[in-house]
Amino acid sequence: MNGILISITVYMALMVLLGVIAYRRTESIGDYMLGGRGLGPAVAALSAGASDMSGWLLMGLPGAMFATGLSSGWIVIGLTIGAYLNWLLVAPRLRTYSYLSEDAITIPDFFEKRFKDSRGTLRTFSAAVTLVFFTLYATSGFVAGGRLFNAVFGIGFGTGVLILASIIIIYTFIGGFLAVSWTDFVQGLIMLFALILVPAIAIAATDGVSAAFQTIGDIDEALLDPLTGQSLIGIVSLFAWGLGYFGQPHIIVRFMAIEKLQDIKKARRIGISWMLFTVVGAMATGLFGLAYYTQRGLEIDNPENIFINLSDLLFIDLITGVLLAALLAAIMSTISSQLLVSSSAATTDFYQKFFRKTAGDRELVMVGRITVILVSLISIWLAFGADDTILNLVGYAWAGFGSSFGPLILFSLFWKRTTRQGALAGMLVGAFIVIVWKNFAADWFGTVGELYEMIPAFFLSSLAIYVVSLMTPPPSSTITNEFEEMEHILKTERI
Repeated sequence: MNGILISITVYMALMVLLGVIAYRRTESIGDYMLGGRGLGPAVAALSAGASDMSGWLLMGLPGAMFATGLSSGWIVIGLTIGAYLNWLLVAPRLRTYSYLSEDAITIPDFFEKRFKDSRGTLRTFSAAVTLVFFTLYATSGFVAGGRLFNAVFGIGFGTGVLILASIIIIYTFIGGFLAVSWTDFVQGLIMLFALILVPAIAIAATDGVSAAFQTIGDIDEALLDPLTGQSLIGIVSLFAWGLGYFGQPHIIVRFMAIEKLQDIKKARRIGISWMLFTVVGAMATGLFGLAYYTQRGLEIDNPENIFINLSDLLFIDLITGVLLAALLAAIMSTISSQLLVSSSAATTDFYQKFFRKTAGDRELVMVGRITVILVSLISIWLAFGADDTILNLVGYAWAGFGSSFGPLILFSLFWKRTTRQGALAGMLVGAFIVIVWKNFAADWFGTVGELYEMIPAFFLSSLAIYVVSLMTPPPSSTITNEFEEMEHILKTERI
């Protein structure tokens, strides 16, 4: 236990140190919210990946594989395809267009400047969506952190949440975007190390892949069948998680922050390679963890703790601490990104827009830091009452962003005929359908209602943008000229 404490303490101290270093390089609101658009390809790639995966990668996915076998793997295929297309389609255009659009530094800011929305309607609504769904999203991270401290140290769930929150708030509060991105990079490397090491040792401990699969097959052959317990609706729903990437502010804001447009291709290769290694490692952890537990006659209270338990059973305390730091890294990287994006929405899209248009950089940075604390407190309060699985908590927020912002991001980057009215209609429809479908579809539509809420919401949001845009006057020449300039730059750079 002393070794575990040493490793985790060193890890947390390193995160705070990176926050302090970043603080010295944070002078303006652009630095605090977007790092001055100075991220290199490796930092951008691992930061996007680490902020994406959260505790789901080391708890939710291994737990699902442990409980239901290969049939849980469909979600990984959908996510990998979605992540690749996000880097390929969205990254170069959003990096270029956000800079051309009066140097927009947040997604709500980009929507307003892209459509020249002088009324601020798009900015206000998208900022509200950001705050609501990120508060829910951060809640899932605090739940994962509370369960981690409870499982490892036997301390109360609430105390674990507060310890985790304290460290995250410190480095996000003082260092802003650079601190979050640098810590994400380090956390991404730790996660990669853990998800290679744990399944590799688990395989060795179960006498190899063949013996492990034989053990799993003896439990139930259906665990090795990817179609077990899956209907067409279930498979389509898992694949559809990939659609959500186009609308996740904490991920796509990394695209806006990359220093050079030419670095995007390199970042994409690094990011997708990292993702393939980590998701396959997470699946293997759950699957071979099941074989290990069965061979030794062990029982587990919560399948989502399989990574934690294997780290404790297979390694000495000091290494276990490093592996548990990887889980903390997954949790903390996502929460810190969510807190920062929420802070940027509250600061630049509400406070500066409606209350203090003349606010200087120092004032805005301080408001951003205060917002980090406020959003954290709300998420912590919600975490204390959460009784859902980590995967379900993440799924709701993922669908909310994917459906509210995803279609609009794609239309705004690829169709110059998109209008302000169409953009607003798409966001409203996407958010509304997610909430309604999640809470009422099963009662209204029976089996069809089990379809992941992002599918109908994403489709209807896209339809609303297209139809309303055609029904309203075309964009001004200023908007279309800016769009054409963006495309010209991409062609010139051959991106």
